[in-house]
Amino acid sequence: TKPRKEPEKEPRASTTDAEARIMKMADGGFRPAFNVQFASDTQSYAIAGVSVDNVGSDMGKMTPMNQILAADYGQRPKQHLADGGYAKLDDIKALAEIGIESYVPVPKPRDANRDRHAPRPSDPPGVAAWRERMGCEAAKAIYKERAATAECANAQARNRGLKQFVVRGLEKVKAIALWYALAHDMACTWRLVWA
Repeated sequence: TKPRKEPEKEPRASTTDAEARIMKMADGGFRPAFNVQFASDTQSYAIAGVSVDNVGSDMGKMTPMNQILAADYGQRPKQHLADGGYAKLDDIKALAEIGIESYVPVPKPRDANRDRHAPRPSDPPGVAAWRERMGCEAAKAIYKERAATAECANAQARNRGLKQFVVRGLEKVKAIALWYALAHDMACTWRLVWA
């Protein structure tokens, strides 16, 4: 009898993107992904800046986004409103040094007896001012509006179907994010013009 010949296997393409990184998803699973950041205006809800990378954490992304906004518009925003995932002291310090206030919640301290809004002896002036600012009622009121303002662009992106990318590569993903931002801003413009 002739030896049995193994059937040839069909060639398989990679189901992942070489530039994507495994990230934890909102559903608790882990999948290859990119991290898309939108900087939006809290009054018009328009997207002012887009950043895409393959780092799963949001820490350290306020300063680079501020640089993108400065390069695109020739000026910097006076304030940044972001969620707790952005609370990196180096960013808060760097932004404070150029006159920008950060509205980011102060992380809960490990020592439950320590007041999170009291400046620490090792805090640079900008970080100390941020801690004190976030302890006042005015800053807390501003931060409460984040879900309805700064997060609006992210929520609308998901509602409009921008949940996953069907392209591969960081540059192509960024192109899709920029196209989305353009369409989103056109919708904001129409809403403001016709309202």
